[in-house]
Amino acid sequence: MRYRQITQRSLLKSSPYYSRARKGFSQSNGDGDDSYLHGHEDAVLKSHRVRTAENSAAYIRSYLSPGKKILDVGCGPGTIAADFARLVSPTGFVTAVDNASDVLEIAQKHAQKEGVIENMRFEQESVYRLSYNSKSFDVVHAHQVLQHLSRPVDALKEMKRVCKEQGIVAARDADYAAMFWFPKIPELEKWQALYRKLALEKKGEPDAGRKVYSWAREAGFADITSSSSTWCYATPKTRSWWGGLWAERILDTAIARQALEGKHATQQELEDISEAWKAWAQHPDGWFTVVHGEIICKP
Repeated sequence: MRYRQITQRSLLKSSPYYSRARKGFSQSNGDGDDSYLHGHEDAVLKSHRVRTAENSAAYIRSYLSPGKKILDVGCGPGTIAADFARLVSPTGFVTAVDNASDVLEIAQKHAQKEGVIENMRFEQESVYRLSYNSKSFDVVHAHQVLQHLSRPVDALKEMKRVCKEQGIVAARDADYAAMFWFPKIPELEKWQALYRKLALEKKGEPDAGRKVYSWAREAGFADITSSSSTWCYATPKTRSWWGGLWAERILDTAIARQALEGKHATQQELEDISEAWKAWAQHPDGWFTVVHGEIICKP
């Protein structure tokens, strides 16, 4: 089976929800530069690939039934979107969009491997200017996206525009200031402060979890259900995975490059943080909790 190649011209012809052509694509709507702080190196995608509908979107599970049309904004490597495709099959459909063409190719290959490609399409889009008709989707979903945007309220307004009147707009974002761990390791506190500084420099919001409700109200939603959930890493296996991932990420991804280029940290300081992550992962009492804020909004 062959799957569709990702090109904007072919998308223009194949998308039944396409309403207006754009003259080009940028990572924002033309008056900003929203670039992804983490980058798409393998050290980053390792964490994204383990995300599923169960561990990352359980709060909207009841809305994902056969026949529903889903828009997954900022789909990354597509693991959550592929799960959505299973849940809405055989008559439903998932449109997975991202602003990075390279990660869309990865997502498309994952869908092919999982056998859900016939219920999906992959398109390069800007969340500020989605190229779909108004009221096209039953569920418009974004996971860990709003925190990286300079204008999250505008993004939510655009997500609202393409959502059906009886549909939902859903978002889940982490809150870095609310993350906590044990034992106390000074270098991990430096990691937390450094990450938050880098995110703010990118005009993002590292503490988005606590702000998603406020953003939704500002975007014009009146019917909003708020919740929170966590990821917890407190077993030898999960500690090794999470600690090893950040030990690599702080040295070999866009985060490290921004830290060094902006003179926010030295190479030695980054290496010290990396070693601290390894030490935490090996500690028999190690615990790390990632806190998320969640919203379900009805237009």
